Parts: sequence; structure tokens; C-alpha cells
Amino acid sequence: MIRSAKCSLKFANKTKRDSISVFVDEYRDVCAFFVKELWGHVDTKKFIDKNITDRVDTWLSARAVQCAAKQASGIVRGTKKKQKDRIYRYNKLLEDGDITSANRLKLLINKTNMSRPSCNTVNPELDSRFVKIDDNNKTSFDIWVTLSSLGNKMKIKIPVKRHKNYNQHSLNGKLKKGIRLGKTKATFMFDLPDAEKNVDGDIVGLDMGIINTFSTSQGVSSMSDCHGHSLVTIQEKLSRKTKGSLAFKRAQEHRTAYINWSVKQLNLNNIKELRIENLKNVRKYKRTSRKLSHWTYTEIKDKIIARCEENGVRLVLRPYAYSSQRCSQCGWTQKANRNGKRFCCKHCHYVADADINASINLSLNLPEFPRSELHLRKNLIGFFYELGGRENMVSVGRKQ
Repeated sequence: MIRSAKCSLKFANKTKRDSISVFVDEYRDVCAFFVKELWGHVDTKKFIDKNITDRVDTWLSARAVQCAAKQASGIVRGTKKKQKDRIYRYNKLLEDGDITSANRLKLLINKTNMSRPSCNTVNPELDSRFVKIDDNNKTSFDIWVTLSSLGNKMKIKIPVKRHKNYNQHSLNGKLKKGIRLGKTKATFMFDLPDAEKNVDGDIVGLDMGIINTFSTSQGVSSMSDCHGHSLVTIQEKLSRKTKGSLAFKRAQEHRTAYINWSVKQLNLNNIKELRIENLKNVRKYKRTSRKLSHWTYTEIKDKIIARCEENGVRLVLRPYAYSSQRCSQCGWTQKANRNGKRFCCKHCHYVADADINASINLSLNLPEFPRSELHLRKNLIGFFYELGGRENMVSVGRKQ
């Protein structure tokens, strides 16, 4: 598995930092040119033809232009992949004769408007042709990174200092020869051996929340850090900052640091399988407060996935329909069961933390709720969401 470590470029002098900034800006402009050229192509290849690369007006070297073209091609192919997969599934459904599902998917395909991706935040991914890493020297700096073949006879030697994360990856894996270069940071890549999958242990459900970073079916929830900060206080701080300001950027970095610290507190010992919600489009078509808009569940999920890979824990994405409204003791599912962080079943009067109750539901072998019945909103009057087969899963009825 590949892991990364970001190191600051603050130890380089101003001239070197300015040179890096000029190169990154030019590289992004070249990437944007290639994205614009490739966007209208039906089939985008990994390696771009020479007749396209020759049209770009830049001072970058031919190697750097090729590198930017390859990266732009990956951006375009990645953006179009989801829509391409939808079209493939649509044709497959037509072949199988499932006209209803095919028509539903066709509506989604027609409604989806793909916009050309921006390259304003693209960082150059430079391989061994551009980068020489010297991590064994006797100077006051731990690493010297030499950048060459950039163009305009530019050659930059950057001093870098190690940190805890870098040292840990360096001890457990092998440093790759390339880097991802930003204006203020350089990202080093490490090839780590895959962890052996656990065959013994418990099956645990985990619920990602807005107040707590995570809550597990074992009754464990994330805590505030040593300064008293939690995910809620950081999101409140973000909502008070002006977007794009330096203070807003620092608050974002604080949120990322807290999520990383919080997920590292998750004890994965004696766990063979972790089940989490397969959250998608949580805020789509919904008006949300500015505080809620700063809840980055994808960042939490990605960190949990990485932790599971490192500890040999199998990760399972579970459907999340009604997981927070279902009573984990009797199966009664009703919207009124949950009130914020408090869960109180209207049928058996079971009381628990709402996030922990949801995580217990995720740990159970519940069948997936039929998507075709979601629009009926049966959770308003209540129903029993059973553990049995699909035909016995939903038993609609009012509380007795």
C-alpha cells in the first residue's frame, strides 16, 4: 500500500520558494491547456499524442510538458469515469431486459451535467527524471531534494526536515523516487507492505457523526483533544471565518489534524471486520447551515479506510437507510425515535446514545432496505425492520 508524508518547504530561502511558485503556476497553466484540449474527446488516452503536446506555448521542458499532459489525461479520465460507468450499466440493463431500472438510470444520465475540471489546485507529480532525493547527509537538514529538467535552465535544491510521520513510514516501508510538489509543501511517497488480514476478532459497526467523529457498537466514541476541542467546536470556528482567508485555511488544517488524531485513537485490536455507513450525497438538494457544511464525512471515511488497511481489518460499506432511526433492540423504526443525540424507542422504550445505537445496527446483518420503497416514508408512522429474509424485512404497522 502507498502512504504519503507532507514536509514543509519553509526551510528553503525566499528565492527558491519563489522559483517553485513560478514553476507550479506554469505547470498548472499547461495542465489547464491539456484538459481543455482533451475535454471534447470521446476516448482519452493515458499518453497524449505529440501533435497536441506541440501546440502548448510554455517555457517548461519537454519532459515537464509530457508529465503535465499525462496528469491532465488522468484528471479528464477520472472525471468522466463515473458517467462512463453509468452508461455501461444502462446498456447492461437493456440487454438483461430490466427496462424500468434502465429508464431510471437514463434519467440520471441525462440530468448529470459534467463541467470541465479546474487545474487551479493541481500539484505537479514529478518522478525520478526530475527529482533526486538525498536523505543521507551530514548537514543540519535531514533531506535535500534536487529538482532539475524543469525548463528555463531551472535547478532548485531544497532543504527539508523529517517529522514523526515521515520517520514512521521510512522505518516500515520504502521511499519512492518521486514527489508531489506544492508551493509550500512537498509530499513524499512510501511503498509499505500490505498488512495480513485478521481472521479472528469481532465484527464492529461504526457510525460517523457531526458531533462525535465516530461511535462504535462497542460503546466507544471519540473524545475532545487535550485543548478541549471537538469536531463541533472546530466546525463552529470554521463557520465564523471568511472563506479564502488565512484564518479559514488554518481552521481547515486544525480540522484535518483533529480528524487524524481522533481516528488514531480508534482501537482496532481484536477486530476482524469494521462496518461503516456508505454515505453519499449527504447534503445534495438540501439547505444546510454553514456549520453543517463544514462536516467533511469523506475525510473521516478516508482516514478510517487507511487505518483498516494498516491494521489488517476488513472494511465493509453498509447501506445506511434508517440505521439511525431503527431500535437496535426490537427493530422498531420510526423518525420520532431519534431526537438529536438521544435515542428513545417508541415501542420498547430502549434509551441510548443515537450514534452508538446506529453503529449497533450497522454491525447487524440487516438486509438492504428496498430503494423502491424509500419514497413511501414508512418511518413516519413506524415499522419493524427485521433481521430475517427480504420478504419479512418490513412489517408496517402502528405502535401497539
